[in-house]
Amino acid sequence: MPLYQAAIEAAKNGKKIVDMTADDMFRVIEQQAEDGIDFATVHCGMTREAAQRLKNQGRIMSVVSRGGSFTVAWMIHNKRENPLYEQYDRLLDIAAAYDMTLSLGDGMRPGCIADATDRCQIQELITLGELAQRAMERGVQVMIEGPGHVPIDQIATNMQLQKRLCNGAPFYVLGPLVTDSAPGYDHITSAIGGAIAAMHGADYLCYVTPAEHLRLPTLEDVREGVIASKIAAHAADIAKGNKRALERDITMAKYRKALDWEGQIKTSLDPDCARAMRDSRKPTDSDVCTMCGEFCAIKVLNKEENWDL
Repeated sequence: MPLYQAAIEAAKNGKKIVDMTADDMFRVIEQQAEDGIDFATVHCGMTREAAQRLKNQGRIMSVVSRGGSFTVAWMIHNKRENPLYEQYDRLLDIAAAYDMTLSLGDGMRPGCIADATDRCQIQELITLGELAQRAMERGVQVMIEGPGHVPIDQIATNMQLQKRLCNGAPFYVLGPLVTDSAPGYDHITSAIGGAIAAMHGADYLCYVTPAEHLRLPTLEDVREGVIASKIAAHAADIAKGNKRALERDITMAKYRKALDWEGQIKTSLDPDCARAMRDSRKPTDSDVCTMCGEFCAIKVLNKEENWDL
């Protein structure tokens, strides 16, 4: 996020975000490229036209992207076009020189499900599609950032629009969160949306922690968010027929049938959690768990392996 560093450097020099110059922004981008970053998130699609459409739209949440809000505020104050859009070729020159991937940020991503798939979001996506094509023609790798809050029934449409408008460029989704009403559990609302998005073509899931919208996450929050996102990605891989994902689940099923608890733990997406859960309430019969105990359905029929009727 080079714009964040540019804003910090401006503040250190007694300048406001809106006082930054185009050269200030591009100097930080090139500095980060020289430092060896793999990709830079740049809000090139936040144009004056998109900002005007935002004003006309009358959103509930307006702009929730930090980089997007910085850019809109800069354009309003300076009454000029976004430098990252206006001087996009300059950006491509830097990316090409340093083999840096551009992540075209979604400054107009919806911040609540009521704002999803509206005119300003789609306006920015159209622009990002055009910019992605220009990057591809220059040999610059590019990916597109996607929406943050989307109701379940609109997720597939959002994936299809992005793939169509952006020439199949990799799509990086922020969740999406399928409800706004679960603070403290947004890793779950994000995983639900992420699984559906990935099933319909999203290429890269951005994890969301339980602390989203509430506070800076702890290490445990980050861990929970990453695991939830891994589960979502795995579920989507199964839906898409990914052989490795399917084989993992088949292996797990075989270990369960054999009541092989060590195999189940090692095959799980979070072995540490599975082991801790198992050890916290150990059964007297090590073959089973404390959910069913001696009445374990699997153990009952395992004793009748050679049954016949």
